[in-house]
Amino acid sequence: MSAHTVWKLGADIDTDQLAPGAYMKLGLSDIARHCLEGVRPDFAARVRPGDVIAAGPNFGIGSSREQAAGALVELGVRAVIAPSYSGLYFRNAFNLGLLLLTCPQAQLLEEGESIALDLPGRAVVRADGQRLACEPIPEFLLEMVQAGGLLAQLKQRMQAKREAL
Repeated sequence: MSAHTVWKLGADIDTDQLAPGAYMKLGLSDIARHCLEGVRPDFAARVRPGDVIAAGPNFGIGSSREQAAGALVELGVRAVIAPSYSGLYFRNAFNLGLLLLTCPQAQLLEEGESIALDLPGRAVVRADGQRLACEPIPEFLLEMVQAGGLLAQLKQRMQAKREAL
């Protein structure tokens, strides 16, 4: 299991904070540069590939804009860990290859903490060995994330079928 650095956020992070409406006419890489600027102005410039977000309940509430999940993928965020998510955000995130872990104790995680993700064990593992239980993720959603999202997964399947012919 590799280590991931935690960025801590509060509750009710909405899609407009993740992908601000003022930038929606731009491409995803430009939108990503403004991700969370209203609550964490340093986030987009300082987040590193493999980092994770630990947030409060209701992550991704608001509109159905998929750029809200896409911006985090573009920035290289490995996962979001929160007690609950908007239903639309949840599906958009997995479709784009972003791992969401539903963890009732997500807010125990600290800013800058180094953690590991034990997906088979359905847990977040802290440096001291403490395990925070997460809800199970259906295998098909884990496969979608591992493939890089729904479109990437479908392309892989089509390629495999072509090769089998």
